[in-house]
Amino acid sequence: MTTKTMTTKSLCALAVASVLSAPALAADLNGTSVNYGGYIKLDAMWSDFSDGSLGAQNLGRDFYIPSSTPVSATSSEDAVFDMHAKQSRFFFGTKTALDDGSSIDTKIELDFLVTPGGNERVSNSYVPRIRQAYVTYKGWLFGQAWSNFQNVGALPETLDFVGPTEGTVFNRQAMIKYTTGNWSFSMENPESTVTVNKAMVVTDDASMPDFTARYTHNADWGNFVVTALARQLTYKAGAADETESSFGISASGMVKVGSKDNVKFMLTQGSGLGRYVGLNAAHGAVYDGSRLDAIDSTSGFVAYQHFWNDQLRSTFLYSFFDADNNVDLLAYSGDPTKKIHSYSANILYSPVKKLTFGVEYKVANRETESGLDGDLDRIQLSAKYVF
Repeated sequence: MTTKTMTTKSLCALAVASVLSAPALAADLNGTSVNYGGYIKLDAMWSDFSDGSLGAQNLGRDFYIPSSTPVSATSSEDAVFDMHAKQSRFFFGTKTALDDGSSIDTKIELDFLVTPGGNERVSNSYVPRIRQAYVTYKGWLFGQAWSNFQNVGALPETLDFVGPTEGTVFNRQAMIKYTTGNWSFSMENPESTVTVNKAMVVTDDASMPDFTARYTHNADWGNFVVTALARQLTYKAGAADETESSFGISASGMVKVGSKDNVKFMLTQGSGLGRYVGLNAAHGAVYDGSRLDAIDSTSGFVAYQHFWNDQLRSTFLYSFFDADNNVDLLAYSGDPTKKIHSYSANILYSPVKKLTFGVEYKVANRETESGLDGDLDRIQLSAKYVF
């Protein structure tokens, strides 16, 4: 017994001596604080498609993707049940204090959605994916983060991964961003989706980054955010070397109602927004064999959150997306999505802080330019613990 105690003490002393003998490590520990967090979430979904179904590996089975709702003139109704924990996430951050009173902050965030490597047959071993990874210093951000064109704070509380999917700007990507006061500006990674011969082509040959500007106004009643986007759409293949400009503007915010309730909203309009809106509900442009024609779109949502009591709350949501397709180019674009809309309502119960159980009902409709349409009815049950 004595020998074991002495050995343990000796090992502890040796470990302390090793740390103290490394001045650089000791300085980092003294000047840097670390933090971590995330949540564990289980989702169970019953989805009823009016016009066919989605394959077992389709992402639209894990969360609502507007453009994936099947449309058909012949397919029959089909219902499927899914359960997964892939939305669970983890983040790790650091904060290093500097002598001038500022700091260098970092964050790395992971989850398990939209990744290969797993299956539902045996182990469900899904590969982690990077959500965010960035460093900030004196107003500058370098790395991957939410697009400056998006207002994450306007997203309502829903059980679905995004919620107002067709109506919101939603994008994370590599960028350089500078924030000063109420303003922020960014240069972000460019990429385009173009319809070529009725199929989507992803192009990554722009000669300049995407540019954004954002203004945020905070007040006692809530907040209001205006963002703008300017970018270059490209298609360079074979003899084609085409470029088209794309511009967009988005207004969003939150208005407090009473002591706890709130209304959140967003309205976005632009030309060639493509992947920035509705999880790429429409492509950025159509190539007609000689030039690019940018696709105009309007989208938005409004959500009202009501607190029934300290433990019970609900969100009621309407979201929409409208594409102004050039009907003269249907020979090149095929039958693209014309409009999408959805309604949802949920009730969330938190018996203790950070633990939430909920049920949500969503009904969605997608219509193509030819008039084909399809519906989705989904009931989702979730359990979530934030740590």
